[in-house]
Amino acid sequence: MIAINHVTPNCAALVEGLTRDAKRRILLGLDVVCVILGFVLTLYLEPADRPISPLAIFGLAIIATCASIALGLHRMKLNDFDGHGLWRAAAVALIVAVGLRAVERLAPHGVTPLAIVLFGFATFFALVFARLLLLRLYEGILHRHHPRTPVVIYGAGDTGLQLGAALRHHDSVRPVAFVDDNPLLHGMTVGGLSVHGRSALHRLARENDLDHVIIAMPDLATARQAHLTKELSDEGFKVQTVPSFAQLIGQGPTVDASTSFAPSQFLSRAALSPPVDTLSAYSRRVVMVTGAGGSIGAELCRQLLFCNPAKLILLDISEAALYAIDKDLRADRPDLPIVPVLGSVTDARLLRDLLSHHRVEVIFHAAAYKHVPLVEANPLAAIANNALGTRILAQEAAAVGVARFVLISTDKAVRPGNVMGATKRLAELAVQDLGSSPGATRFAIVRFGNVLGSSGSVLPLFREQIGRGGPVTLTHPEATRYFMTITEAGRLVLAAGAFEPEEGWLGADVFMLDMGMPRRIRDLAVQMIQSAGYTVRDEVNPKGEIEIRTIGLRPGEKLHEELLIGHDLLPTPHPKILRAREAGQLSANLEEVFRRLHDVVDAGDTLAARQLVFRWVEPARVIPPDLAIGHVATVQV
Repeated sequence: MIAINHVTPNCAALVEGLTRDAKRRILLGLDVVCVILGFVLTLYLEPADRPISPLAIFGLAIIATCASIALGLHRMKLNDFDGHGLWRAAAVALIVAVGLRAVERLAPHGVTPLAIVLFGFATFFALVFARLLLLRLYEGILHRHHPRTPVVIYGAGDTGLQLGAALRHHDSVRPVAFVDDNPLLHGMTVGGLSVHGRSALHRLARENDLDHVIIAMPDLATARQAHLTKELSDEGFKVQTVPSFAQLIGQGPTVDASTSFAPSQFLSRAALSPPVDTLSAYSRRVVMVTGAGGSIGAELCRQLLFCNPAKLILLDISEAALYAIDKDLRADRPDLPIVPVLGSVTDARLLRDLLSHHRVEVIFHAAAYKHVPLVEANPLAAIANNALGTRILAQEAAAVGVARFVLISTDKAVRPGNVMGATKRLAELAVQDLGSSPGATRFAIVRFGNVLGSSGSVLPLFREQIGRGGPVTLTHPEATRYFMTITEAGRLVLAAGAFEPEEGWLGADVFMLDMGMPRRIRDLAVQMIQSAGYTVRDEVNPKGEIEIRTIGLRPGEKLHEELLIGHDLLPTPHPKILRAREAGQLSANLEEVFRRLHDVVDAGDTLAARQLVFRWVEPARVIPPDLAIGHVATVQV
C-alpha cells in the first residue's frame, strides 16, 4: 500500500501529461494487441492444421491498424465508448475476420470457418474489454490522486439519467445514487445507480460522506423547486438545480412558461363593458397622448387605433418606451399618421409648437411619475413633472384652443399621504382652475384605482415573486385597494373624453369607475398563489409552497385609499362610470402655489418642496407609527 501511495502521484502526473496524439497511439497499439490476442485465443479453441507463419500474424496486424484508423476507433475517448464505440469495435472485428479469411486463401494454414467466426467474436470482446479495463485503470489512477466529490441526484427521470451518465466519468464529481419521490422506482437500479426514497437521503449522506444534492427535475414548477431547495438546505445539504438538456439549447419548455394571469380574473366584480360610442368623439380628429410609452399611455394609444383618429401624436420623455410603442402602433395601423415626439411636458416652447403645428384637438395627459417609493425619494423631479408639467401643458392647451383635455389621475391624490399623491392632487387643482375659466377647452379628470397589470402594480410583482418561489411580500395584512384592469382604465379615459359637460357648468368633472368595494391585497395574493397551482405556507399549513410575508407600510403609504374628496356623485351615460364635482382652489392662491413650487424646484430645496407640496392639499389620515417602515412626515396644513 505504501508503494502504491508513492507511485500513484507519479503515475497520475504521467497520465495527465499524455498528449492527445500519445493517447491515440496507445489506443491504436491496444487495438492491434487485442486482434493478436483474439487470434491466439481462437487457435487455442480451434487449432489450425499447420503452424501459423509470422507473416500471417503481421498481415492481421496491418489489417487491424488500417481498420482502426479508417473507422476512427483509436480516436474515441474512453469515457465516450458507448453505442457508437461498440458498433465501431464490431466493424473492426468483422474486417479483421474477413482479412483472416483472405490470408487463409492466399497462404492456407488450415484455419477452419468456425475458427474465423470465433476470431471475429474474440476480437470484438477483446477490444471492448480492453477499453473498459483501461478506463478503470485510468480513472483509478487519477481519482486516487484527485478524489471526486460524491453527490446524490434528486430525480430519476430523463434529465437525472442524462446527468448521471454525464457525471459517471467526471473528473471531480461522483454520482452515488438517485433519490426520487416516485415509490415505484425505489429499489431499482437506473443508469447504474440505485434509486432511493427521500427518507434514505441522510443514510446515503452518512455512508458516502456527502453533503451535495443536485435537483434534476426541470419540469417541477419553480416554486416547488424553491421549496424543495429550502428544505434540503435547512437539512444541511448544498443544493444545486439543473435545467433539462433540451432547455439548455432552447428546445424545451421553461418552467412556468405557461403560467399566465389574466388581470380580469382577480376582480371581485364584473369587468367594465365598452362605454358609450367613442368612435365619433375621436374619429378624424388629431389626438395627442402624453406618456405614450407608459402602461396607461400605451393602452390608450392601442384603443385609439379603433377610433380612426386623423393623426396620433405620441409624446414621451423615454426614448426606449417611445420607440417601442411607435413600432407597435405602426405595425397595427401602417395607414395611420403617427408622430412620435421625444420631449417633456415641462418644455413650454416644445408644447406650444407641437400643439399649434399639428392643430391638436384632444389631449390625454398620462405622463407622470407614479411609483410611490421612487417619488418619495425624488420629490423635486415629481413636482416638476407631475404638478408643474401638468399646469404648463394645460395652459398651452387652453392658449391654442384644444377642444378636450383629459388628465389621468389616481386615487392616491385623495387626501394624499405621499409626495406622488400630493403632486397629482396639485395637478388636479391646476386642471380644475383652468376648467373654471371660460374658454374653448373642456377639461376633465379621470381618477384611477390600482391598475392591474400596469408597470409597478402588484400583479407583475406578485407573479415575479411566485415564479421565484416566494415569499410574496405585503405591506400590511389589512391593506386594501381599489382595482381595475388596464383595459378598463383605457375605456374609462376614452369615455371621459367623449362625455359632454352639463349645460352651464364651469369646471373640470372628475370621472371614476364604480369598482365596487376595495379589496384586501392579501386576498389577491392568496388568489394568485392558488391560481398558479401552489398553496400558501403559513402557521395553518407549514408544508405550503409560497410564504406571504408582511414587511410593513412604506413611508407615505396609506392603509386604505379613497376615491372622493367630497360625497356627491352624479350619473353618466354609462351606469358604471360616475361623475363627481369637487371644489378647487382660488386662482390667485394657485398662482402663488405654483410660483413657489417653481422656485423651490429651481433652488433644489427638497425639504421646502416637500413641505410646500402638502400645504395646499387636503390632509391625509395619519398612519400609526407601528404600521409604517421608516418615518412618515406630517406637515401642518
